[in-house]
Amino acid sequence: MKIIISVIAAALLSACATAFSTRDSMQADIDQAAAIIERSEAMPDKAIPPSVIKAARGLAILTVTRAGFIGSARGGTGVVIARTEKGWSAPSAIGTGGVGVGFQAGVDVTEFVIILNTPAAVEAFAKQGNVTIGGNLSAAAGPVGRSAEAGVGLQAATYSYSRSQGLFAGVSLEGTGISTRDEANAAYYGKPVTAGEILSGKVPPTAGTRNLLAALSKY
Repeated sequence: MKIIISVIAAALLSACATAFSTRDSMQADIDQAAAIIERSEAMPDKAIPPSVIKAARGLAILTVTRAGFIGSARGGTGVVIARTEKGWSAPSAIGTGGVGVGFQAGVDVTEFVIILNTPAAVEAFAKQGNVTIGGNLSAAAGPVGRSAEAGVGLQAATYSYSRSQGLFAGVSLEGTGISTRDEANAAYYGKPVTAGEILSGKVPPTAGTRNLLAALSKY
């Protein structure tokens, strides 16, 4: 009996530790998303034009790591957030991963901001388990900097922006699948919730989202 109790206790402790780890991981993604928006604001000549974010229906913000030699592998996590009638929603956890072919040597960390320009783009993240940029959502490179501010017009369902560090060639998000991380959402919000519930505003933001919401409140 003592052995059984010990095994159950260990399993419970392991589950709690995993939940805390997942929750902490999502909090780190939220903090990183806020930092990415703030870094963009700090580079007015090479930043996302404010009018683009003001007109956005949502944003997906990811940090993706790519590494390779003969082939390559990439993986990343982040959050997606939507504009509601009452302001910005709470963030929903997302992730991406994949492999590539061809000679690609090095390691690259890239910060991506994907502007969701249409309700359909937000709906894709809210209702589908996997979204393909450039596949079921049209994609275009977003206009950049002050010079683009006056001439910004809607060209695609999504605009993509990136900021890279390290050495890597041929970085592209075209064709990349982005999935909802349901387990991260459940751990962070303390109960099973769908991406649709989060992005519609039915799930209230937590205290940990304060910095991200403050960064976006300017828009």
